[in-house]
Amino acid sequence: MTTPTLDRAGLKDFIAARVARELKDGDFVNLGIGLPTLVPKYLSADVKVVLQAEVGMVDAGPCPDRDPDPRYVVDAGGGPASIRLGGAFIDSATSFTLIRGGHVDATVLGALQVDAQGNLANWIIPGKMVPGMGGAMDLVVGAKRVIVAMEHTQRGEPKILPTCTLPLTAVNCVDLIVTEMGVIEVTPDGLVLVEINPRLGVEEVVAATAAPLTISPALAPIC
Repeated sequence: MTTPTLDRAGLKDFIAARVARELKDGDFVNLGIGLPTLVPKYLSADVKVVLQAEVGMVDAGPCPDRDPDPRYVVDAGGGPASIRLGGAFIDSATSFTLIRGGHVDATVLGALQVDAQGNLANWIIPGKMVPGMGGAMDLVVGAKRVIVAMEHTQRGEPKILPTCTLPLTAVNCVDLIVTEMGVIEVTPDGLVLVEINPRLGVEEVVAATAAPLTISPALAPIC
């Protein structure tokens, strides 16, 4: 995986490629809209995961290059989607039974903010119109592992905070944060930087992170 120069071009792919390494063969996975949908193209050839979409698909496929009629098969963001041979379309009740029943091994979502306690805010900025929370609240409490994939800052302002200031999606739910700057584990003792973009120094990551950040003694480069 080639490390970025920290311009915006390629950052999402860089993050998605690192997240892909967290998924194991046979995992049942839900991907949020946006950046997380890039993860499947970076999975190793020996890693096959089953993608679940809360809109009602099991074993969802990649975004099609061409979709002659996008009205029928769409992803959670309303974009064209596909389903793999042997996959299934299910009703919303069954879809959320899979999520709430603890059958999802991992969910990958974007975030507006994450804080030192693993609290997540990813659904609304007060005063702005949004269609709703979608399945995020259910996913982050129902999935066995919650991975946040996002850019480290927004317009230069930290997104990893001591305490979230936006309305929460759920509390104490995040297990891992992956950004273009590093990989951060959420532990009972706080946030731990375990991997770093080798183009950066530790002090740069700390400066871009508002929450207290412990540096792992085994800190490794993202590769």
